[in-house]
Amino acid sequence: MIDQIFDVRIVPRASRSTIVGLINGVLKIRIAAPPVDGAANEELVKLLAKAFQIRRSSVQILSGATSRTKRIRITGASQAAIDAVLRP
Repeated sequence: MIDQIFDVRIVPRASRSTIVGLINGVLKIRIAAPPVDGAANEELVKLLAKAFQIRRSSVQILSGATSRTKRIRITGASQAAIDAVLRP
C-alpha cells in the first residue's frame, strides 16, 4: 500500500461521473454533480475511492478545492489499482 499524488482536471455537470483518462499528464474526470456547495468535490472523492478500491477518507484534495484543476493524494491503494487508473 502506497501514497500517490497526482493532478486531476474535472468537468462538472457531465451526464455521468467517469474517469476519461490521462491527458498531458493530468487525469481527466467527468463529474455528474454541479460545482455548488462542494457537491462536485464529494462526487470526485467518491468516484476516486471506488476506482482505487479504498475508503473515501483515503482520498484527500490537497489543493484546488474551488478550481477545476486539483491536486489529489491517494493513501493506501495497491500498486495494481494505481496502475489500472493512472497508466494508459
